[in-house]
Amino acid sequence: MSQVTGHSEADFTPVRRLFESFFTDGRDTGAGLAVVHRGRLVVDLVGGWRDDDRRRPWTPDTVVAVYSVSKPFAAACLMILVDRGRAGLDDPVHRHWPEFPDDGTTVRHVLAHTAGRPVFPTPRPATAWSDWPTLTADLAVAPPMWTPGTMAAEHALTYGHLVGELVRRVDGRSIGAFLTEEIATPWRLDLAFGAGDRPAIADLTFGDPEWPTTTVGAPGSLRHRGLTNPDGCRDLTVLNGPLWRDTEVPAVNMHATATAVARFYQGLLAGGTLDGQQILSAEATAEMIRVQHDGPDLLLDRSVRWSLGFQVEDDGSFGMGGIGGSCGYALPSADLAIGFVTRHLADFDRIGEIDDTVMAIVQA
Repeated sequence: MSQVTGHSEADFTPVRRLFESFFTDGRDTGAGLAVVHRGRLVVDLVGGWRDDDRRRPWTPDTVVAVYSVSKPFAAACLMILVDRGRAGLDDPVHRHWPEFPDDGTTVRHVLAHTAGRPVFPTPRPATAWSDWPTLTADLAVAPPMWTPGTMAAEHALTYGHLVGELVRRVDGRSIGAFLTEEIATPWRLDLAFGAGDRPAIADLTFGDPEWPTTTVGAPGSLRHRGLTNPDGCRDLTVLNGPLWRDTEVPAVNMHATATAVARFYQGLLAGGTLDGQQILSAEATAEMIRVQHDGPDLLLDRSVRWSLGFQVEDDGSFGMGGIGGSCGYALPSADLAIGFVTRHLADFDRIGEIDDTVMAIVQA
């Protein structure tokens, strides 16, 4: 049996025990957890397996696809270019992407999920994920579903292509190359859009056989339309194969360790600097976290505070979860950052219990 391994400081022993319980009670089959408190990595744990056959233990360098946990990392790429003066938040998208309609959609709208394009307009098969020019061209000809900036809906699958094409048009590099060269390398984060040639990649698995159906909502709903086209995002043969792992889908296919996710948020808590390497100014970091929309989200069907890439909660925490249970976030008032990544696609009960346990410790 694979045991939980890694470091946890004595005060955080209850967190370790909780994490261990996920594997003993069958609520998880492979995962990583990292907690940074006051600039120190106080929890850095892995447990379970990378595969269904339980032949490959989860190791500290194991990465896994984390779905929408990816989005703030894509947003950070574009914000770096804004911070450098190469684009403005209130620039029309059309200024940088001439094929895109000159309809009032701005860079800010794209980053804040208010651009009115939460659905790829043309039905496409799973193979379309490897065809960046076609998917971005589809978005460029699609009229907005509402006046940009007036309403929000999580751009569940389209976000990465909208943000990523802006990065490419402004900078010349793909957003995957930009992430690697401008964020992952200077901050020493083990993550990438796609998995590249990493040796330890965890296969995703369904914690509930009905998960692929229940997670996307009713057919015909905006949620269903926004999560099912192109095809393949809930197909394990796609998710665990070369199409997904060798392709950049910046909204949903970042592969990462929990430590990398938590350290990213640690850097944001420190005003854009980690281990002495500054990638964002303190001003740009603060603007990235500032709430841009506070109200209904038409895809999530609930009220959401959207900043430039993050959901912001009532307690001031900011971050993003991915369908299936992975999550990354920071709580400035506690100087706390947490990353949880899992192969076991289920709901968010695990990260909820982690949060409760961590907060009981840091607020004691």
